[in-house]
Amino acid sequence: MKQPTLFLTVGLPGTGKTTAARRIEVQQGALRLTKDEWVKALYGSGNPPSASDVIEGRLIQIGMRALELGTNVVIDFGLWSRNERSALRQAAADIGAAVAICYCELTPVEQRRRLDQRLAEAPHDTWPMSEQELADWASKMEIPTLAELDGSEPIGDPPSGFATWSEWTVHRWPPFTSSRGKPHSGPLPIF
Repeated sequence: MKQPTLFLTVGLPGTGKTTAARRIEVQQGALRLTKDEWVKALYGSGNPPSASDVIEGRLIQIGMRALELGTNVVIDFGLWSRNERSALRQAAADIGAAVAICYCELTPVEQRRRLDQRLAEAPHDTWPMSEQELADWASKMEIPTLAELDGSEPIGDPPSGFATWSEWTVHRWPPFTSSRGKPHSGPLPIF
C-alpha cells in the first residue's frame, strides 16, 4: 500500500485555501475536510465560536482514520498556528503518513475583494467579515517557514506544560477522543 499523505491548507479567510483543497481532493484522490462546510450545514447563517473546535476535532479524527486506511486527506481549516500544524504533522507521522503544507497568501486588498465577491455570489457559503476581524486574524497568523513548507523543519517539542503533541492536541481540540470515548492520550489516533 502506498504511503498516504495529509495535506494541510494554511492561510487566512479568502486566500484560496478551499480552492486549493478542492484541487488536491481531485488530483490526489484525497478526502477533503472543510470545516466551514460543516459549520454551514449544522448552523446555517450562525457561526458560533464554540462550534469551531468541536467540528475541527471531529474532522481531525475522521482524517486520521482515513490516513490509517491508506486514503489521502486534505484538511481545510486555516491552521494559523505553528503548534496546530506541528501537532497534525506529528499525528500523521505517528501513523506513517506523509505531510504536505499548502500556504495560501494574498494582499489584504485582494483578500477583501475576494471575500466581498464570495459573499455577493454565494452568501450561503460564507459569513460577513469585518475589517477589524480580518486585522485581528492576520495578527494571529504564524506564517509557515520555508523549512516547514518543504518538510525539512523538525517538528520539535510540544509547548511547555505538555509532555506530548498528542496531549496538546486533546487540549487544543477538546472533543478529540479515542474510539472508546475517552480523551486521547497515546499516538494519534487509536481506533
